[in-house]
Amino acid sequence: MPPRRRARNTAAAQSTLSFGNQSRVTKPVTAPTDKAKALDSTPPLSRKLTSATPEPQNVPASPVEHSEPLVSELVVRPQPTVEKPAPTSEEDKRALKLNKKDVWRYWQSQEETRKAPRIHQQGIDVEEKILRHFDLSSQYGPCIGIPRVNRWRRANALKLNPPIEVLAVILKGKNIKERAYIDEVLS
Repeated sequence: MPPRRRARNTAAAQSTLSFGNQSRVTKPVTAPTDKAKALDSTPPLSRKLTSATPEPQNVPASPVEHSEPLVSELVVRPQPTVEKPAPTSEEDKRALKLNKKDVWRYWQSQEETRKAPRIHQQGIDVEEKILRHFDLSSQYGPCIGIPRVNRWRRANALKLNPPIEVLAVILKGKNIKERAYIDEVLS
């Protein structure tokens, strides 16, 4: 059962709102100072002439040369290709011993774990598929702004067990890009 309403006391009732001029509340206005009056009384053209800025000089336009390139230029410019150093670590030597058949077997094992086929990667070779899969595997850390070799080595140093086949593809690849595919798409 709903609660009963109490009878209203007419003396304590809220007054009716009025939107007339009698109950209008405004902000207090301060009188303008002499300085403000002087600024308001001068015409706008004379204000510009009396300002303390010097007149522009006619200087021939010359291109401005920056000592460092702008950020927008860095994004547009193609990144220089880095020569792959000779294998020095034990992982590099193990990766170079792998052949194409080993890389193919690794990719087949990755594909078996998927439930659906990769539709948009039909025209791409296996090496590029492996690298894109590595780029998008977040378990090895971020892929933006770091070369693939450095990302693989960082993941290996952190004991994240990145696949050795990825390093083999990176080291043996002739037309393989250093940067991740998603890094190139976003920049």
